Amino acid sequence: MQIELHKALRDLLDTAEYIKDIKGEDFLNIKEYVNKINEICANFYDFSPSEIKAFYEKTKETVDQILLKAEETLTPYEIVKIVRHPKRFTLMDILENVYDNYVELGGEGELNIDPAIVCAKALISRRVGNEVYFHQVMVIGHEKGQGEEYRRGGSATPWGNEKALRYMKMAETEGIPIHFFIFTPGAYPIEDYPGAAQQIARNLYYLSKLEVPTVSFISEGGSGGAEAIGLTDFRLMSEKGYYSVISPEGGAAIEAKLRDERPPRELVEKMAVALKLTAQDNLKLGTIDRVVPEPPLGARRKDYEFFKRLKFELIKATDQIVLQTRSIKLLRRYALSKQNTESFKYFVNWELSEDEKEILMENRWEKYRKMSQWAVLESKGIFKSLTERGAKITQSLAYEFKYQVLKKGQKTFKKFLDELLSESTVLMKPVSDPVKSVYNLIVGKKIRPKVRALAEIDVDSSMYQSPLALQDRTVTCPQAEKYGCPDLWVPDLYGEFCGVCPTCGYHFPLEYNWYLNNIFDRDSVKFFNEELSSSNPLNFEGYAEKLKAARKETGLNSSLLSFEAKIGGISIVAIMLVADFRQGTVGVAEGEKFIRAIELAKLTRRPFLSLVHTTGGIRIHEGTLGVVQMPRCTMAVRDYVDSGGLYLVVYDNNSYAGPVASFLGSAPYQFALKSTRLGFAGPRVILETTGQPVPPDYHSVENALKRGHIQGIWDRRELRKKLFFALLTMGGPNLYYR
Repeated sequence: MQIELHKALRDLLDTAEYIKDIKGEDFLNIKEYVNKINEICANFYDFSPSEIKAFYEKTKETVDQILLKAEETLTPYEIVKIVRHPKRFTLMDILENVYDNYVELGGEGELNIDPAIVCAKALISRRVGNEVYFHQVMVIGHEKGQGEEYRRGGSATPWGNEKALRYMKMAETEGIPIHFFIFTPGAYPIEDYPGAAQQIARNLYYLSKLEVPTVSFISEGGSGGAEAIGLTDFRLMSEKGYYSVISPEGGAAIEAKLRDERPPRELVEKMAVALKLTAQDNLKLGTIDRVVPEPPLGARRKDYEFFKRLKFELIKATDQIVLQTRSIKLLRRYALSKQNTESFKYFVNWELSEDEKEILMENRWEKYRKMSQWAVLESKGIFKSLTERGAKITQSLAYEFKYQVLKKGQKTFKKFLDELLSESTVLMKPVSDPVKSVYNLIVGKKIRPKVRALAEIDVDSSMYQSPLALQDRTVTCPQAEKYGCPDLWVPDLYGEFCGVCPTCGYHFPLEYNWYLNNIFDRDSVKFFNEELSSSNPLNFEGYAEKLKAARKETGLNSSLLSFEAKIGGISIVAIMLVADFRQGTVGVAEGEKFIRAIELAKLTRRPFLSLVHTTGGIRIHEGTLGVVQMPRCTMAVRDYVDSGGLYLVVYDNNSYAGPVASFLGSAPYQFALKSTRLGFAGPRVILETTGQPVPPDYHSVENALKRGHIQGIWDRRELRKKLFFALLTMGGPNLYYR
């Protein structure tokens, strides 16, 4: 009796202390109750069992009321505190309580390749009537507890995300679903091989066409680190979880323009509200599919009812994904209607046929293609929208007929003719020559695009004069002390030298208009989708004014320009992220413009170029609507590359964070201009996260090349010629000019 009372009292103390941690010691005098329970526990044997029982019952009733009141007054920042609390459930708790059995893969504990990433082969069961069915699944997720020190709080290293990718491929080979669990404040921001940004991009690229059902569960979703295993067919989120583009503290520091000092608590709490990071916020924004309920103030490690509910939700979500690939809609509706309670009345086989795998990938693309589209500002009337849609359908049909019917038939016949001619002898010439003549008469002479000679592809400095070249003065090269560079006369530097020091090759920054006017053929640049505009979908305080100022100052509606152009006569589709508009950061409008541009390149079989003047990452003011542009755009890249397109990326100046860790970093061909700074996170963020300063050349292109992030380092003076050569020699036979 006394042992049970003591245990009940300790549990009550645990709850009271937990409330105090989340709500603060002044909340409804909770500190007093903590002290009283502590005092009784310390002097337990000085009281009779009846006295302790009476105290316990009275105090428990009060603490339960305080708990309910705490739940009612919960703020977004307090939800962040719940997620970070050491008593919060972790992935290992889920493996122990949700799955019937599991085997951890890739090592256990601190012997793991990366202890922050846990991979396991698991069994999960469901009861249908008197029958019990077992499903095999692959479990991949972040572990931040149970050995907290060596797990780095769930922040995955590049090789940890590489391990996750390896077991994704294994699950695909075995044809079993994957359950992903996201418990991370963000990726570990280091560029050690294979590089934080590059590995996240690889994961996203592969996830986009994974041929098995995937479900993710988010408890703590921190920006790009979450997306590394977050591109899934169905996204669950815990009721007391958070999913955000940045931590409230990080967002507050950026908004307040703080460098070393911590932001004040009031600003952090305000930022947590502004970022719309809660489960209900994300459900309204459309970045998740369903919320998993939790007990008051969130589930902890011994909340077994929560684990039971989570098990049901994981099975139900996997069922939904699988049933959406099945062709009989009536059966689908019936099966789903039977899974609406916390018990199962219908068994769903999770194995997919080849046709169902195709439907699975189509459903995934359609899901992400629609995600966040509602937040794009596009100023055009209904009539113009319908006209453009009709023109797009007509264009699509025309190109489909041209390339899939005419060109394919022409190529097949030509291949047959070539084989016939190569095998023919002199005796066959009288037969083959008339056939060839008829072919030429019907098909006509093949018209090739007017491609200029390589010698003509030098930069024509007379085409455009940079405003920087109008200053009659000299500047000193930043590397003058090291290489002995003489002072440079500004008109020469920004004129014939293209902003490059002729002695050491240091690249001075140039405005984005220089590239538009010097890299592409004269008068060939034609912009499209210019009306697509960045919006303020979160109603973030002050953001609308900042956007308005950026539009007025730059004359642009977003940081991404999409245009058609030519290089040496070869027609391409291109985008450019420019520093002038919000430091080249990416939000909803930029993501939508990127996707539309690469879709046009796919349709017209043209090469696609991403020219990165500068990018500062995902724009924090658009929250997770900005973050989901990482998977959305990467899926568009994968679709384009798989169709046989040529995707080139050229980095310049400073290129960091989300775009580099997704749709830029997933390009097969990536190059950087000399003097570019390239990586996942800047030196200050790395220092704050790891506690270790990085050397000055840590983000240099030379190191990026050594890590395998890029395929080459280019000189700006030769950029036009290099791009032209790449267009001639890279990419497959599906390009229009091949």
